[in-house]
Amino acid sequence: MKTSDFYYDLPHELIAQTPLENRQKSRMMVLDRNKDKVEHKIFEDIVDYINPGDTLVLNDTKVIPARLYGHRVGKEEKIEVLLLKELTEDRWQTLVKPGKKCKIGTIIEFSDKLSLEIIDILEDGQRIIKFKYDGIFNEILDELGTMPLPPYITEKLDDQDRYQTVYCKNRGSAAAPTAGLHFTKEVLKKLEEKGVNLVYVTLHVGLGTFRPVKVDDVTKHEMHSEYYVITKEACDIINNTKKEGKRVISVGTTSCRVLESATADDGIIYPRAEETSIFIYPGYKFKMIDGLLTNFHLPESTLIMLVSALATKDKIMEAYKIAVEEKYRFFSFGDCMLIL
Repeated sequence: MKTSDFYYDLPHELIAQTPLENRQKSRMMVLDRNKDKVEHKIFEDIVDYINPGDTLVLNDTKVIPARLYGHRVGKEEKIEVLLLKELTEDRWQTLVKPGKKCKIGTIIEFSDKLSLEIIDILEDGQRIIKFKYDGIFNEILDELGTMPLPPYITEKLDDQDRYQTVYCKNRGSAAAPTAGLHFTKEVLKKLEEKGVNLVYVTLHVGLGTFRPVKVDDVTKHEMHSEYYVITKEACDIINNTKKEGKRVISVGTTSCRVLESATADDGIIYPRAEETSIFIYPGYKFKMIDGLLTNFHLPESTLIMLVSALATKDKIMEAYKIAVEEKYRFFSFGDCMLIL
């Protein structure tokens, strides 16, 4: 299986630069795998497709303002630091640009309240750093950091909360679980009133999810690990849903990776708090999910490979062709697809 099998041509103007004013008014393509049918809907119509007793699984991670700009002590050149993963208190795995001049022992200052020291350099060039600060770290980060929007978004985001889900709770992500961005409290309430179970898991999204696949052979790609948590209460609801013959539908590829990582071969999901580096691509046999809500992903990405594993590569590539023809909005602030 070649990485190039997952390429599609996307006009640049279809890359969404800003979120819609009303989250729930984004477009939603509905792909029925069994009937091989595609429908064009609005996101708020999702209520019509989820049945009483079904369970929606959402990722409640919260994006931190993970991009910081500072300078080396005594130098004026701007240094960008992107926080990827908290390792222990005050120690983080990061991307530093430009990296050539940032060797072990380098001190980078951001303000009189915050600085860091580079304490290690990994094989792929990422830096392990240790923060020094005066005050409460999260408050300082909220003051000095900016949202780490993907590089294909060049417009300024006026409202930082638009890169958060309305149900975000647990800080730690370097990127948003974008399928969840379409939900409003109104839609969530309608789903609950219909008898749909809403279950929350946490997976802190790292940039490894979006890292380009640089090998020709898909099976040779290695995923970075990401930390996730699923509680006993969540597992009980999910297991009961399956027992009653109802559907478990994942909101986003991040929730999907939690569900598939925590489910044993016997089809039972168990509480977990650990790292996962699961890589799902065509040929993978799903153990838990029956459906997936997802945005439209970059060509040749691990995310388009995951959705292709669920709906087959041919159906997904055809759906993407239709999405381009119908001028859907793509990527993080774009429209979505419901695969059932």
